[in-house]
Amino acid sequence: MPKKHFKKSNKTQKIAKARINLLFRLAKEHFREDNKLSDKYVKIARRIAMKHKIRLPSSLKKRFCKNCHAYLVPGVNCRVRIHKHRIIYYCPGCKHFMRHPVK
Repeated sequence: MPKKHFKKSNKTQKIAKARINLLFRLAKEHFREDNKLSDKYVKIARRIAMKHKIRLPSSLKKRFCKNCHAYLVPGVNCRVRIHKHRIIYYCPGCKHFMRHPVK
């Protein structure tokens, strides 16, 4: 038998988006005191987005490492460079590069 795919309701997706935004705000607030807690908030936000099939906006995608899921703050624990019409984010924790095009 084929699997049945259930569509999530708009109400649950709105709640999930609100929780994701709250978790990223908390990650930003608590980064100075405890960056491990910020990383945990990002992981929880990602899991909520995946469970409810919500795409994260590009502004939030640039705030965490795609490899180790660490919360990134440019100039503190992230190196940002511009090279050939691309913004390059470098995570020193896992030595991973993320390249985003500049329009």
